[in-house]
Amino acid sequence: MLLVHLLVVFAPSTGALLVVCGVWPAARRRLVWVVAAAAAAIAVLTPLTVDAGEWLQDRLGTSPDVTAHARLGDTMVYVSAGLVAGALLVVALHLRDRRASPPKAAVTALVAVLAVAVGVAGIVQVYRIGESGARAAWADRVSTVTPSTTP
Repeated sequence: MLLVHLLVVFAPSTGALLVVCGVWPAARRRLVWVVAAAAAAIAVLTPLTVDAGEWLQDRLGTSPDVTAHARLGDTMVYVSAGLVAGALLVVALHLRDRRASPPKAAVTALVAVLAVAVGVAGIVQVYRIGESGARAAWADRVSTVTPSTTP
């Protein structure tokens, strides 16, 4: 289950850094390779994590909450692909910035918009996957607990 926690931390962090690199040139100059490496790591970790989740689901059985979580978890492959694509766009923009003729403002704006869209979508989707996983793990336990009355 350690893989899950790595994705829960790395994916939203990478999404946030992608947004920052997309809109702030000074941050892009300093963090572009960190974002690229993190996106690549997420691309490697995602299939491993999905496989681990499917293995666990086979052992525990399914409930509607587990099925919903598994369905959302399967979308993480697309999230990681989006983060890699966004990172590649930001890397390309960074390399283009270093040339004698920097990219046109329209290209920079387009990359910024795409980086923000991909970064925010990644953060939101990881939240949705995690929330459904928490519901799958805790819903039946929490719903059967009655609050204690204190005087």
